[in-house]
Amino acid sequence: MHKTGRWTAVALLLLASTFNLFGASLKGVTLPDTVQVGGATLMLNGLGLRTKFSVKVYVIGLYLELRSSDPSVIIKTNAPKRVVMQFVHTASRNQMVEAFEEAFRDNTPDAEKTMKAEIDELLGVLDSIKEGDQMVFTYVPGTGTTLSINGKEKLTIAGPGFSQVLFSMWLGPKPPNAGLKAGILGR
Repeated sequence: MHKTGRWTAVALLLLASTFNLFGASLKGVTLPDTVQVGGATLMLNGLGLRTKFSVKVYVIGLYLELRSSDPSVIIKTNAPKRVVMQFVHTASRNQMVEAFEEAFRDNTPDAEKTMKAEIDELLGVLDSIKEGDQMVFTYVPGTGTTLSINGKEKLTIAGPGFSQVLFSMWLGPKPPNAGLKAGILGR
């Protein structure tokens, strides 16, 4: 009887640990349930799909220390956070720049003046994206916001201000599409 209890506990532990290995999936893209960022474990808050003219462009995952469905809290909280964009369609450099400019203009119009240098720096490192490419934005307090493309760090922009502007692209009043915002908010 005592051995049965131990075996049940071991079996449950093994089963629970496999859930973190597989993560969540959307449109054939699977992202892990947790990631390590700056010594913190971030949990997948939700997945969304970016579409443009009925074309599936990327699957996006939002990672936070504490899950939240409040976009304002997510944007303003000075805590580690990450967005992973897994591309399911190709996009030219011009398409990427236009999409980011539109998102900044629609969600943080004042940032075009107050954060122009930071936005220009980000736009300057964008390049063409192929299906299967991954773009990751990570914010760590005290370090800033880092962009990596396919595992290669492209830039880091210091301070929490740019992070708020960046995360507003997906969580602001005019996200690329409503389903994307609802998905990453876990709704």
